[in-house]
Amino acid sequence: MQNIIGIDIGGSHITLAQVDPEKREIISSTYVREHVDAFDKKEIIFSAWVSAIEKVAHDLVEEDLLIGIAMPGPFDYENGISLMQQGKFIDIYQVNIKEELAKRLGISQEQIHFVNDAAAFMEGEVYGGCAQGFNRIFGVTLGTGLGTTFFNGELATDEDLWDSPFRASISEDYLATRWFVNRYKEMTGEEISGTKDLLDKPKEIQTRIFDEYADSFSEFIEKYVDHYKPKVLVIGGNIAKAYPYFEQQFIQNLTKNNINLQVKISAIFEDAAILGAASYALKKRI
Repeated sequence: MQNIIGIDIGGSHITLAQVDPEKREIISSTYVREHVDAFDKKEIIFSAWVSAIEKVAHDLVEEDLLIGIAMPGPFDYENGISLMQQGKFIDIYQVNIKEELAKRLGISQEQIHFVNDAAAFMEGEVYGGCAQGFNRIFGVTLGTGLGTTFFNGELATDEDLWDSPFRASISEDYLATRWFVNRYKEMTGEEISGTKDLLDKPKEIQTRIFDEYADSFSEFIEKYVDHYKPKVLVIGGNIAKAYPYFEQQFIQNLTKNNINLQVKISAIFEDAAILGAASYALKKRI
């Protein structure tokens, strides 16, 4: 069996585990999640990453190891070079991460493969989640930001629609968590941190806000997603957990516009990127 590790790297964490390629699932006893500050210096970031990888890989033979890493963009995924010039990971801008990790782990660069984090989410759902057996799938992650990805039957790609023009601003402003925070404050003058808090509020306010969100989301699908002609829409991210509260209005709106989409909610959420990174590495190796 191929020894493989899937890794999800975000702005505040590294989450990783060994993956069983036969069962297409994470080996839960190997799961590690550690805090890593993306604003730290290069050496601190690399030390934290390598330490976490070594914890997960401790019983694996280096020569047989395959590593898949889901990373946010902008990034040169083929060569493993960070292109993030502002905000997160500023101290590793233009650093060859593939080279650095290979050297520190004592493996070859050919054993490490990078994939966009949104595409990794989709690869994971196709490999071991709710989208197994489907072709032409559009994936949307709804949370702190907006992630968009399309699977064409072979590979998932990052569609990068977060900043696409939408109403008075960009799509992410209407579909990410901050919209719920801002809209609730506009309506009540009070603060919430996201959809989880909203579920504790009066039914009337809940319904109004979720209906407005459904209108925005369906308009986004009509404007930017429908032309991909997907068979399935997969929704992930924290907001997906509140889908039952805006499902009816969302589906009604799509039907009104003659869009017939099967909707599936992520089966594995945070684990999708780990599985997806691993499955992508397997594809690249073959």
